Amino acid sequence: MSEQASSSVISAGVGAQRRTVGVIGLGYVGLPLAAAFARAGAEVIGVESDPRKLAAIAQGRSYVEDVPDSELGEISGRLAATSSYNALESAEAVVICLPTPLSRSREPDLTALVEGARALAEVLRRGQLVVLESTTYPGTTRERLAPLLEASGLQAGRDFNLAFSPERIDPGRRDFTIANTPKVVGGLTPACRERAIALYSLICATVVPVSTTEAAELTKLLENIFRSVNIALVNELALVAERMGIDVWEVIDAAATKPYGFMRFEPGPGLGGHCLPVDPFYLSWRARQLDLQTEFIELAGKVNQHMPYHCVERAMRALNDIGLPVRGARVAILGVSYKPGVGDTRESPALKIISLLAELGADLCYHDPFVPALPEQGLESLPLEEALVGADLALIATAHPGVDHALALARARLVLDLRGVTRGNASENVVRL
Repeated sequence: MSEQASSSVISAGVGAQRRTVGVIGLGYVGLPLAAAFARAGAEVIGVESDPRKLAAIAQGRSYVEDVPDSELGEISGRLAATSSYNALESAEAVVICLPTPLSRSREPDLTALVEGARALAEVLRRGQLVVLESTTYPGTTRERLAPLLEASGLQAGRDFNLAFSPERIDPGRRDFTIANTPKVVGGLTPACRERAIALYSLICATVVPVSTTEAAELTKLLENIFRSVNIALVNELALVAERMGIDVWEVIDAAATKPYGFMRFEPGPGLGGHCLPVDPFYLSWRARQLDLQTEFIELAGKVNQHMPYHCVERAMRALNDIGLPVRGARVAILGVSYKPGVGDTRESPALKIISLLAELGADLCYHDPFVPALPEQGLESLPLEEALVGADLALIATAHPGVDHALALARARLVLDLRGVTRGNASENVVRL
């Protein structure tokens, strides 16, 4: 199974062939993938344990922003969603897209993956291809998934093919999609890899083969650790610039004019989503199993996790400067999802900011056109003008397109801009990160 790493790229046009593909887990990763295979002409069997998602698909209602209702309608004849793994017996290939979160102690929680693999092993048949797309630590496919599937009596790499291909979805993005984002693929054996390349060539214009499943697993972690570390760097720089009385946004704009050797990253209230706050800790955990300390990666995580606390401290100082305590102050949070243009609140730093301000006794409300309610916080999104009525502080946590941030400057006593959207505005009531 040892093979020299390949740096070659296989280009393959997206084509339509009649085949059956199973997708386990129809969430943010699985549903767009299932839709892509269905659009390419495949018959898709989606396995999902959440009855609400099954009901939504049956009614043609999408719960994932990257898959509109109209698309579900177009592929309804080629996408069958069920809770039964038995339906996967007829699939030529099965792609696993189950959640792999972190535990409270920041260790990998593979519970869903293990349960799904055991259920799949009961129906696995000779000649099938199984691909794992769930983000995880290097070695998971070979050391954890393969033995679980081999409980079927079939041997991975001999009786069935096994591969890993990391998902690269950026929710809400329109310029890079499944079709035109290069797909990294690593197989348990060279034959497994070639089988997986053929599968993804149906829906991806470019497939990038790597030598092993471990190389593919680490590729995904590197991509997101790169972003996490650089965001931590610019967040720390923002703290230093604030103390020095320097506009960090001006510095970033100036540095970004260099045509080489610099990539623009911007500070903010912290990391959110299902990848950046989680993926680095997979590698840190795996490194500890090998008696290694990834101090650089863990330090970046600490910096980013501290940012919501710093933002609340900044809010406290801003209110104090106009003679107001946080307790009882009317604070309007503008944007609560983790990134602009989407309604995904997973790991959103805005939620931590809301929690911290609530503990301090602030009178909170929020406006977010993509997130109608926050049930755990007992809040519902208000129209922007209503949210700004009597606002002592408008805190811009997520800069959604189409939101009139200038109105916040006009209506709120203070504006705390954590995203740099008020740059160029000389209003005396604005404070920036």
